[in-house]
Amino acid sequence: MTIIRSVDDLKAIYGSGSEASNLKVTPFLTPEYRRMIEAAPFVALATVGPEGADCSPRGDKGGVVRVEDERTILLPDWRGNNRVDSLINIVRDPRVALMFLVPGSNTTMRINGKAVVSIAPELLQSFEMDGKHPRTVIVITVDEVYFQCARALMRSELWNPDNFVDPASLPTPGAMLKAAKQDFDKDTYDREWPARAVSTLW
Repeated sequence: MTIIRSVDDLKAIYGSGSEASNLKVTPFLTPEYRRMIEAAPFVALATVGPEGADCSPRGDKGGVVRVEDERTILLPDWRGNNRVDSLINIVRDPRVALMFLVPGSNTTMRINGKAVVSIAPELLQSFEMDGKHPRTVIVITVDEVYFQCARALMRSELWNPDNFVDPASLPTPGAMLKAAKQDFDKDTYDREWPARAVSTLW
């Protein structure tokens, strides 16, 4: 196997980015970038810590984040599995990267920045949903924001319903857990999981 081990070797293969690929990066949310991000109900949140990198899916009704201003976005931390891998990383290393998906659009948005984890009562209260509040809110300061080339989503045909995979053809959560722990009760887990998920969204 031949491995690339230097930036110069990479640039020799790929060359320089186009004018548009460099021009699109801004240190703040333009009105157009804000519209795209506010339309996204889903974001992948990447963090890094001493043990390595982590990437966590986040989703919410309407927009997944609240835009506070052109340099600040707010991401409520709703119910999950309580591993809090992302939050553990953020309190030790503030660097974050986010990729936003807008259903039906092949354009994705990316933000790189720094984050803190807030428990300010008024901030938690402002995200009330069905009488519930997030336990924390991730406050992200934008360092750079840009849109991603649409080719990846075009190649994958992500939004094409003709290509949707039948969930019945995939392993269930219980089956995947049983593969990790042989005596795990997958049938009970799979039977109870849908109702439990719906009742604990927030």
